[in-house]
Amino acid sequence: MDEERALYIVRAGEAGAIERVLRDYSDKHRATFKFESTDEDKRKKLCEGIFKVLVKDIPTTCQVSCLEVLRILSRDKKVLVPVTTKENMQILLRLAKLNESDDSLEKVSEFPVIVESLKCLCNIVFNSQMAQQLSLELNLAAKLCNLLRKCKDRKFISDIKCFDLRLLFLLSLLHTDIRSQLRYELQGLALLTQILESAFSIKWTDEYESAIDRNGPPLSPQETDCAIEALKALFNVTVDSWKAHKESDSHQFRVMAAVLRHCLLIVGPTEDKTEELHSNAVNLLSNVPVSCLDVLICPLTHEETAQEATTLDELPNDKTAEKETVLKNNTMVYNGMNMEAIHVLLSFMEKRIDKGSSYREGLTPVLSLLTECSRAHRNIRKFLKDQVLPPLRDVTNRPEVGSTVRNKLVRLMTHVDLGVKQIAAEFLFVLCKERVDSLLKYTGYGNAAGLLAARGLLAGGRGDNWYSEDEDTDTEEYKNAKPNINLITGHLEEPMPNPIDEMTEEQKEYEAMKLVNMLDKLSREELLKPMGLKPDGTITPLEEALNQYSVIEETSSDTD
Repeated sequence: MDEERALYIVRAGEAGAIERVLRDYSDKHRATFKFESTDEDKRKKLCEGIFKVLVKDIPTTCQVSCLEVLRILSRDKKVLVPVTTKENMQILLRLAKLNESDDSLEKVSEFPVIVESLKCLCNIVFNSQMAQQLSLELNLAAKLCNLLRKCKDRKFISDIKCFDLRLLFLLSLLHTDIRSQLRYELQGLALLTQILESAFSIKWTDEYESAIDRNGPPLSPQETDCAIEALKALFNVTVDSWKAHKESDSHQFRVMAAVLRHCLLIVGPTEDKTEELHSNAVNLLSNVPVSCLDVLICPLTHEETAQEATTLDELPNDKTAEKETVLKNNTMVYNGMNMEAIHVLLSFMEKRIDKGSSYREGLTPVLSLLTECSRAHRNIRKFLKDQVLPPLRDVTNRPEVGSTVRNKLVRLMTHVDLGVKQIAAEFLFVLCKERVDSLLKYTGYGNAAGLLAARGLLAGGRGDNWYSEDEDTDTEEYKNAKPNINLITGHLEEPMPNPIDEMTEEQKEYEAMKLVNMLDKLSREELLKPMGLKPDGTITPLEEALNQYSVIEETSSDTD
């Protein structure tokens, strides 16, 4: 009934009546996302009627009402099939000022029309394959970039920027060709980075270092939304950049990484918005070539260095292991470097672990980022080792029991999701400089067995990557407890009574043969297959492993 009344007025009424009936329809269906199939034909005709009204010379308020209803109706994919034409798309492009050749957006009264037109385009492009093809034909990505350049430094038109960026994100998500066009032809990397700089009001103090106002207000909701949409669009533009990039692009990637560092150190209007902002920053940092992530940390200024030295002198002499990391004026300092951004990433990772769900989507990106940073940058690895795997003092509890970051990560090493447990184990392995003995000290053999089996390191050794030769220093508590630590569980256990001490020799022989017969039965029925280690440390059936060792012994024996 609503569609029938609105359609009648749209076809025959004057602008004022059309505006009133469409405003009523919009107010009633603002939260409608599912539509009755019986009224599908009426909704199609209403869309067609609205496009016919939009080409007329009507007041701005009537245009806004038409576009609001069109946005609501465009949530229905079936309705869009007959109305998504080149002519109708061009009508929306004109209203969104995407066809304008002038370099200004001066008429504030037109801003609501531009915003609603962009919202309609977002829905239509997302829900219609025909619209996606027409977007390529109409070169929509270039038009959106041109509109962004008009308003990138103007804070009072945040809504226009936000929906322009959202549409750009959708296009780059749906078309891989547009990603390449944005990256190289339209200079999208630099443009979107500048949009982020504007959203964050960044003031540069050095080439890759920005000033952080710790007492300033949080980011506004509008600028936060703009920043999130820009981060999402940049993610699509830079997909696979970490695999291959030109040396000439390194400066631009470092600038972007510096902007993302600033992003990690500011807060949004709410805690949820801050987390969303940081989550998108983490995703984008994963696309940055790891060699360019050195800008996430920066040397201290002369004043900060003097403050750090004073703080170090104030620490007790028996705390030398902790002297390299200090907290001064809310700044995390390590070895003369500002580690605030890395500390934020670590805290973000811990929050995602504590959530206890959606680990693959929410946790693996930040864990992977921290792993690659640790592998490539020594200062970052040493700082994270200091925070995640501090010197062992209490070994009475199992490594997976407790509330520290180490405990939480060790629990993930046996997670049911293969990808989650692999990246958690890999992160700890890299912090241990890929040394098996060091990893086992912090996790126990049982928790690390999966990683070691996959890497062919069950027999010990270290990974393929090279790390500095600085050695870990064991605490006195650990050295005293080490002889009694259970290597499988990784913690100190009370000596257990030996159950065979009170058995006679005949009873021992009987139990041994009973065990042999049980294993033999399981083996013959292929419920259990005895395995052994090959000389390279990988697992193989026991018979094959014994044969390989026999061959090695024969070739290495004296043949004289």
